[in-house]
Parts: sequence; C-alpha cells; structure tokens
Amino acid sequence: MCALFKLSTKRLFTALNNQSSLSLRRRFFCSTVSDGFIHPSAIVHPNAVLGQGVSIGPFCTVGSSVKLGNGCRLHPGSHIFGNTEVGERCVLMTGAIVGDDLPGRTVLGCNNVIGYHAVVGVKCQDMKYKSGDECFLDVGDNNEIREHASIHRSSKSSDTTFIGNNNLIMGSCHIAHDCKVGNNVIFANNTLLAGHVVVEDYAHTAGAVVVHQFCHVGSFAFIGGGSVIAQDVPKYMMVAGERAQLRGLNLEGLRRHGFTVAEIRSLRTAYQKIFMPADANSSGFEARLAEVELHDKLAHIPAVCSMVQSIRDSFKEKRRGLCKFRHWNSS
Repeated sequence: MCALFKLSTKRLFTALNNQSSLSLRRRFFCSTVSDGFIHPSAIVHPNAVLGQGVSIGPFCTVGSSVKLGNGCRLHPGSHIFGNTEVGERCVLMTGAIVGDDLPGRTVLGCNNVIGYHAVVGVKCQDMKYKSGDECFLDVGDNNEIREHASIHRSSKSSDTTFIGNNNLIMGSCHIAHDCKVGNNVIFANNTLLAGHVVVEDYAHTAGAVVVHQFCHVGSFAFIGGGSVIAQDVPKYMMVAGERAQLRGLNLEGLRRHGFTVAEIRSLRTAYQKIFMPADANSSGFEARLAEVELHDKLAHIPAVCSMVQSIRDSFKEKRRGLCKFRHWNSS
C-alpha cells in the first residue's frame, strides 16, 4: 500500500511539474481571482460577489448572496452565509462563521478580524423571534472579535444589533440580540450581554461579567471581574460585585483617555456630593443631584453635566434604574 501511494504521488507531481500541464496545476492548487485565489476545495457560489485580491482557503463556504470587499482573507474552514456584506481587508480565522440563511442582513465594515470559531450574525436566542422575520446585524470598522465569541442578529425587523468601531471583543464573549455597542470598547473574556443592552464608547469590562437585558453602561465606565450588572452603570464610574455596586469613579481610565486634572477633580467633587453626603441626615438623592446641577462651578463643567444627565437617564421610563451605591458619610 505504501509503495502504491508513493508511486501515485510521484506520478501526480510529475504531471503537475510538466510545462504542458500548466492549466492543470492552476486548477489543482488554486483558482486566481484578481490576484487573489480560491482553493479548489472551497465552495463559492457563482452568484457571490468577490472583490479584488480576495483569498479563500481550503474547505471554506461562500453563499450566493455574499459580497466580499477587496483584500478579504478566509482561512481554512471558515464560512459566510446568507445576505452578508463584508468590507475590505476583513479576515476570518479558521472555523469562523459569519451570516445566516435568514431573512435580513449581516454587514461587516472594513479591517475586522473574526477569530477562530467565532459566530457572527446568526439567529438570535430570543423566544419572541418569529421564524421568517427579518433580522439585522451591523458591525463597523477595525474590530477584533476573538475566538469563540458570538454576536447575534436582532430579534425583530424594526431593530438592529449594532457594533461600532475599534472594539476588542475577547474570547468567548456573547453579544445578544438588539444590543448597541459603541466605539473603542473592550470586553474581556466571557463578558456576556443579554438582549437590548447598550454599551457606550470607551467602556471596559474585566472577565466573566454578566449584564442583564435592557441595562445601559455609560461611556468610560469600568466593570470589575465577575460582576453581575442588573441596573444601569452611569458614565465615568466603576462598579463591582455579584450584584454590582458603585465603587467610585474610573479614575485610571479617565487619566488614560486624556481627562485633565481639573476635570477629574470636578468629577470627584460632584460624585462625593451625590453619593457621599457629609452627614447621614443630608438631603435626598434628587436634591443632591439638583445641588450639583445648580453649583456655581460644577454646573459649567461639561463632564460633570454629562455624568449627572447619565444618572438622570437611568430613571427614565423603561430603564432599569441605577446600580446600588453605599451611603458613605463622615461618621
């Protein structure tokens, strides 16, 4: 058997190296597509639209309604299904799946990396989803979605799961239906977002974080590892705990992102007035918010106004309220 295999292999490569079999060699190794290539074991539907320089590796699948931008690379065993548009220079690592054969659409911007065995743009897990309804996912540019992450389409045609630009979504994270994620967000491993969660720009989670459906996480907020977020996290704040509580401002995050010393000092003063009253018999929460809004100095600091508005927004109709906080006082 071994001798027969060696003989067959020798004959094959003799044929492939023969000048008269140039076309055979091209069909055996790859099919060229505008300076890119398609491996012969890949299944690419003839109706798929491929840009220039697209590379499709062994055992990949590209569906009939797929559009691939220039310079995209599909590593072996990656797949794109359904009505899916992929922008320029995107990379799918081995085992990655993008899109689904469902009504609706999945759109990826440019320069996105979809990690090993990540699943992006598939049917949601919402029991209210009705078979046949259109569902949507829009992903921006320059996102890195690491191994085994999952991002689902919306649960209804009137909504869209949305991911912005320049986000790092680490391994085994989950972003459920109808979530809205801003720009420059970092989700550490095993961060799990339930449906309809909103995460604003520059928010950062540590590992193994769970966020309840319909919660909002404000910009520049930090969530400690292992936390369960059951209510809103205002802008600039740090929370932690099994039922997360406010732990102060995300001071290190604010410094790293260019907030001035004066801005941070003003935010600390406002935070103390709202959440750390000087005595236990101080005025109520609403009165303390109003005091900051009317303060002769703090009321003119844009970052302070933004923080106060973020707190107030947590108490609007259909919102989940504010994360719990400890009632510190000087005693």
